[in-house]
Amino acid sequence: MTSHGHAAAAPGAYVLGVDSGGSGLRVALAGPDAAAPLGTVVCGEPVRTGAGGIEAAHLLEQALPAARELLARHGGGGRITAAAVGAAGMTTLGDRLRAELPAALEEALGVRRIALAADAVTAYAGAVGQRAGAVVAAGTGLIALGTDLTRWRRADGWGHLLGDSGGGAWIGRAGLDAAMRAHDGRRGGSAALLERLEAVFGPPPELPGLLYPRADRPAVLASFAPEVAGCAAHDPVAEGILRAAGTHIAEAAAAVCPEAAADEEGYEVALTGGLFRMGEPLLVPLREELARLLPGARAVPGSGDPLIGALRIAQGLATGGLRLPHHPTLLCLPGHRAGDLGER
Repeated sequence: MTSHGHAAAAPGAYVLGVDSGGSGLRVALAGPDAAAPLGTVVCGEPVRTGAGGIEAAHLLEQALPAARELLARHGGGGRITAAAVGAAGMTTLGDRLRAELPAALEEALGVRRIALAADAVTAYAGAVGQRAGAVVAAGTGLIALGTDLTRWRRADGWGHLLGDSGGGAWIGRAGLDAAMRAHDGRRGGSAALLERLEAVFGPPPELPGLLYPRADRPAVLASFAPEVAGCAAHDPVAEGILRAAGTHIAEAAAAVCPEAAADEEGYEVALTGGLFRMGEPLLVPLREELARLLPGARAVPGSGDPLIGALRIAQGLATGGLRLPHHPTLLCLPGHRAGDLGER
């Protein structure tokens, strides 16, 4: 567990943000109107997932000591008035979190205003804030989320077998497919990608044996995506894969874009996640397709990460200014009465 401190604040009311992802758990404390956290604790162990979903007890084992440490170090005798917990898998694996966290957080920290959010929602809040808009979060997988502040719209995020089109695993699989086509002498092959496959994985006939038994197949596929990007400048097949990925990403963004904003000048589509570190080989075709599908939109880098998003949601709860719409699994507010929870 490692801590990072910022400027101290006067005693008073604070908010707590928690971000639970595949690489571990992070907890931050902030003032109700502060732009930056007072302090952050990083817990290196990812929260376990069992037969009943994400294990609430394991999350609490890490988050509660971190929250108490932050409050003792930076709170100066203050109290936590609102908390937001964002977690990967919240929508489909979060039943235990929704059932157990609110009472546990109230009992341990005295906090009654609580939000439980999917990581796509905290990514949205970190990147867009509390404005209508859209975000595409892309790494190994890909999900798009948008809202007009009355309901959420989601596109993709269905995993590498059913979707995640344009994400890292999708790009890597397409690149490996082109390499195997070249190995076989089939149409659509790429000698450049075949060369990279051999350098990374060894002889092509051995690739199925390396790939199929792996439980982390999406990550293995995604590990080849940078090789596709590296070949794109001189290989038309690799360039075509990234162009197709850009089209898929733009289509996901367009699917979640609020209708009223589709032609609105200056409308922003925030791009977050490691996939976009590929840079221009992916961003150029993505911007071109966005310009066609959403004429007024601009692709912009996300302005904050999911932990900042969790803090923003907690701040909205603390001040009564949360504008993002409630939803049973995307953004659950225990004890609050939800309005229109429609999701398309």
